[in-house]
Amino acid sequence: MRALVWTMLAIGLALATAAQAQTYDPNYPICLQTFGRDGGFISCRYTSMSACRLTASGRAAQCIGNPYFAGGTHRRKRH
Repeated sequence: MRALVWTMLAIGLALATAAQAQTYDPNYPICLQTFGRDGGFISCRYTSMSACRLTASGRAAQCIGNPYFAGGTHRRKRH
C-alpha cells in the first residue's frame, strides 16, 4: 500500500513540475519565437516589430504578433 502511495505522489509531482508558465504576455503586442536543439521558447516583451527584429537578427528566431495582446486597436462605437 505504501508503494502505491509513493508511486502516486511521484507521478503527481512529476506532472506538477512539467507545467509551464503562460507563454504569451498580454501586455506586449510582439513576441520573439526562438528555435534551438533543446526546443524553443516565446518571449513577448516587444512594443514594435522593428525592436523585435533587432533582437532576432543573426539568430534562429522570428517575430510574431501576440494573439493574446490585451491592448490594441479595438475601439467601441460611441452613440
